[in-house]
Amino acid sequence: MNFVEQEEQFLYLTTAGRKTGLSREIEIWFTRVGAACYLIAEHRTQANWVKNIQHNPQLTFRVGAQRVAGTGRVLDEKADTALWQAVAERFAHKYGWNDGLIVELMPHEAMQL
Repeated sequence: MNFVEQEEQFLYLTTAGRKTGLSREIEIWFTRVGAACYLIAEHRTQANWVKNIQHNPQLTFRVGAQRVAGTGRVLDEKADTALWQAVAERFAHKYGWNDGLIVELMPHEAMQL
């Protein structure tokens, strides 16, 4: 992905509804670390979009005009400590907030590298 994150405040995440299978899109703050985008779920595992990713990690997301297919996963704060801290710092710098559950969106093309 070659988008300029500083120009974009929002990412548009599309997941499959875990009950209906229908596409569900949300607008959400994001940051990048390497090839992946990261989101923070203020309501942690109670957020419907997090539940959808846990049920089916295949998703798409859009930043600006670029739409990307990828896979989502919830970070484990203990197992992914360094990454968790890096994402939290970027969110604090970009938005002045970083309290919640961190979710990774890895583009399929990046997973093949």
